[in-house]
Amino acid sequence: MPFSHHSHSGQFCEHAKGKLEEIVIEAIKKKFLVYGLSEHCPRYRVQDLYPEESHLQPSDLSKTFSEFVIEARRLQEKYKSQITLLVGLETENITSSSTTEIKNLISQYDLDYLVGSIHHVHETPIDFDLETFEIALSKSASSNNLTESNVVNSLEENLFASYFDSQYQLLKDLKPMVVGHFDVIRIFRPSFELTDFLVKKIERNIELVVEYGGLFEINSAGFKKLQCAYPQRDIFKLIIEKGGKLTISDDSHSPQSVGVNYRKLYDYLKEFNINDLYYLDIDLEKPKQDRKVDVKVMKNVLDHDFWNGEL
Repeated sequence: MPFSHHSHSGQFCEHAKGKLEEIVIEAIKKKFLVYGLSEHCPRYRVQDLYPEESHLQPSDLSKTFSEFVIEARRLQEKYKSQITLLVGLETENITSSSTTEIKNLISQYDLDYLVGSIHHVHETPIDFDLETFEIALSKSASSNNLTESNVVNSLEENLFASYFDSQYQLLKDLKPMVVGHFDVIRIFRPSFELTDFLVKKIERNIELVVEYGGLFEINSAGFKKLQCAYPQRDIFKLIIEKGGKLTISDDSHSPQSVGVNYRKLYDYLKEFNINDLYYLDIDLEKPKQDRKVDVKVMKNVLDHDFWNGEL
């Protein structure tokens, strides 16, 4: 589809590749109409740095994010006759102060939008590698999630429950217009069967997003490690049943991954007979003070010529 709301570049993200402008040029080449630039928000504690950031301090991440916004705004203006670029960030929810820190960033940089994502549970990364996932899993032994019958859950169930509770808190506090990789917690447990206990939490989260009008991202990067996009089929069905508005993103981390797995994404959408997709748009011809991000719908998306292009 000719839009994506979720991307990163090696210029401003240590685990990505390529310059931000190279990402934009590739999106134009592949005939995207709207493309979201959503760098990770800064993290503010040394213990939250990733291994590839070991040479950095948290203050460096804040400086890098500031540089990202400046460059993204420059590109937004430079290429506005060829593509609509949105400038935002992808969230974290690591500590109790995370959502306040993000609200401060929104205010400071007047961002267009947020991609609401969770990457940590129990202050530990859950989608970085298996080793840190297992550490988060071990910490779940001390969490107090109980089923309605007061039976202690498995470690996986506890971890998943904490993930969806953290997601709910973020959704409630920030109301991000795009919800990123809804069930990325499954990355190292793709076959874990959702219990009724978890489904209730998932339904609660979906209903909140539907209530405030957010978009559920169907993230094609999921195909790299799973047999489907994020979210997986069971949650995808729940979102559809509850009237959720769907959008799509590639979660690209390099110029080469712009539009990654969109051909597979087409089949995934077709499987669920999805003919309408929603996207964020902004009129860049208006003066900056008058610009407003709107939610729009594209009808008959499976018939769009975009799918026959260079992907």
